[in-house]
Amino acid sequence: MKVIGLTGSIGMGKTTAALLLRRLGVPVHDADAAVHRLLAKGGAAVPAVDAEFPGVVRKGAVDRKALGARVFGDAEAMRRLERILHPLVRQDSARFLKEARKRGARLAVLDVPLLFEVGRDRDCDATLVVSAPPFVQRARVLARPGMSERRFHEVLARQMPDAEKRRRADHVVPTGLGRRLTLRRLQRVLKDVQRSGAKGKRRRLA
Repeated sequence: MKVIGLTGSIGMGKTTAALLLRRLGVPVHDADAAVHRLLAKGGAAVPAVDAEFPGVVRKGAVDRKALGARVFGDAEAMRRLERILHPLVRQDSARFLKEARKRGARLAVLDVPLLFEVGRDRDCDATLVVSAPPFVQRARVLARPGMSERRFHEVLARQMPDAEKRRRADHVVPTGLGRRLTLRRLQRVLKDVQRSGAKGKRRRLA
């Protein structure tokens, strides 16, 4: 089974790409969804987060809004949170890949927002970056409930620039020209990865 690492900066269409990949029959592990489960009532991260950030746990679950207020804009607090969450997300994705192999999947996708930043690309046979023009990205993000220009730039500051992600990627898929084109490009990537041999063969899609 080959593993594809899916990533892209905020507002670049990663959620849509993951949805399309699932519709194409490819199992996708969503790192953000795993974090939600880890912080929910009974989640494995709750005790450690409670100890590190007292007051953010309410009724047995982490209040994500309260946690966000503690860590956004505070690089050291964010690093402390990531030291708790990243190993747990890795464990969750390892279980996902094990199950996918048992089911006989030929391909599986790890949807990781910080794929390159935290070195998860090393766990993958190929990497796929979704990208869109900056004006499309900004419009998408600022249309989200509760999003502000300041919050947008805080998130961008934590992420590798889009140009660098595209430079490092094995495959780049545009998402600013409509869902149909995105789907066709994703289908092409899947075929290419299935045909490819050793990791490291690169065929970029503009």
